[in-house]
Amino acid sequence: MECAAKGLAAEPCAGDLADRRCGSCGAVAYCSRAHQTIHWKVHKEECERFAEQMRRIDLLSQFPFTFLEHPALNHEFPSTRCFFFQSIELHQKGLWKPECICGTDVASAKDLSLAAEWNLQSSLCPCTEPENPVPAVLASWEDYYQWRSLPLHSPVSVLLHWPLTLYHCLQLSRLQTSRYDGQDTLCIHYLGPEKELLQLAAFGELRALFPGVQIHIELVGPEVPESRDGEVVNISRYACCSDESCCCKSSIGSEDLSGTAVRLKLWKGFYHERCGDIMKDSNPHLIVAPNAGVAAYPSWMPTIEIIRQTGIPAIFTDFCEEAAHLASCCISSMTGQPLKIPIQVNPFRQPVPADNSALYLPCYSNCFVFGMRKSTLFEPP
Repeated sequence: MECAAKGLAAEPCAGDLADRRCGSCGAVAYCSRAHQTIHWKVHKEECERFAEQMRRIDLLSQFPFTFLEHPALNHEFPSTRCFFFQSIELHQKGLWKPECICGTDVASAKDLSLAAEWNLQSSLCPCTEPENPVPAVLASWEDYYQWRSLPLHSPVSVLLHWPLTLYHCLQLSRLQTSRYDGQDTLCIHYLGPEKELLQLAAFGELRALFPGVQIHIELVGPEVPESRDGEVVNISRYACCSDESCCCKSSIGSEDLSGTAVRLKLWKGFYHERCGDIMKDSNPHLIVAPNAGVAAYPSWMPTIEIIRQTGIPAIFTDFCEEAAHLASCCISSMTGQPLKIPIQVNPFRQPVPADNSALYLPCYSNCFVFGMRKSTLFEPP
């Protein structure tokens, strides 16, 4: 945990650990009283807001899973995340590689193929069609696990938070299948993908979540490799499990039985740079930007202006409630419009916390930030 005053004080931090918390909010840490005093001129304006967020920390940390019961830390691994994946025997395996701090770098990846597997037994992962139709609404991870007949010690939510967040965005926007374009096609513009580019097979779960719907997703961002710009990836099956006898290993029973297919197209660059080309053949029903970091990256400003002009509904998520708050301030300032949906917790957020941070605020909450449209899509019915 870093000292919150690091870089603001002339004196170096006292030691490697910052174990002195702010007594009012408990959200920031310091290496010494002197550094806490120096940082107060910055922290005093945010302290009360942090305190309110910390009062909700138990809600943000509530998950039903038993796989999150961590064993004692082993210092052989470079991060708590790597140690966690080693403890469940998934470190550097299949789809799990990008989740580790020592995982594959997107920029240097030569292959974004769909061949990566779950590396889990079939009973622990959704490698085949669901046993029952999707319920009217899935409102939590517990709902999803029950529907997919998964035990709570299955860690698949660590990867499935990408497609389940898309599902929740569509629920939040109140879009209905019959309203897409009359032909059961759903188009989403997905902004700023990074490590999910190495986990594309996980998006196959959208087939189960939207049966009978053709799903087109435009993945747009600077992390898309130059060599993959313009590439189309079609997903017509689920990621495979580790059981050699499972039907997911054969084309029979794992191909597109429901009439649903997921088509992904990769675009390198910022959305405001590529939007004109993308819009020529892809008019989206929804724009989604997971873990956007709106307040941290000035490049979002022209993109948000483009979204404002088009009036397409857009939903941003961020890593924690404070990041969501800062993002909402930026968006409201840029657009001159209030948010159409309030900041709220994403029930399908990433369950594994990030490594070291200067804040004690939960960095895996993925709060929703904003949505806007010229019509009344986000207004109460």
